[in-house]
Amino acid sequence: MSDTGPDLHRADRLQFDVWPGGLLSWFDGRSLADKTGFTASLVTHHDDGRLGTSLLGIGELYASGPRSLRFVLWAQARAASALATGARAALTFVFDGAFYQVQLGVTPIRSAEAQANGFACFEATIVSVELQRVPYARLDAGIVFTLDEREREATLRRWSAQIVWLKAAGE
Repeated sequence: MSDTGPDLHRADRLQFDVWPGGLLSWFDGRSLADKTGFTASLVTHHDDGRLGTSLLGIGELYASGPRSLRFVLWAQARAASALATGARAALTFVFDGAFYQVQLGVTPIRSAEAQANGFACFEATIVSVELQRVPYARLDAGIVFTLDEREREATLRRWSAQIVWLKAAGE
């Protein structure tokens, strides 16, 4: 800090290995219609050395505990194939004015319902979470989408079903 005030060029960088309370409740699988538009980017490392990105909506993510996150991907997605063979992954998103990067250890979990509908489920353990924010600006959003009104109700029904699968997966 300088004599004239805070160092406006310094970024706050906090690290932890559990979901903060606000994020644990954000990923609780409830009130999905109120959380539409939220997007997380799942970055995976593929066998050929390239990185791939999958965009996930709130209805594809469920925090089953303070150090875990379950998520669902289309079974034919490259990310699903990579994660099934032990690829590394990171989840990035904007929440509450900050940028989050979550390093994950990921394993596939079985869900007959998800599989029957063309999806694959995964259980991720948080390796580390890094939050970044700067004193001179607030992130309002990352990647944000709007559901097509013609598909909104069908998407919310699918998301609700996916959360049920994620809650029951692996049991």
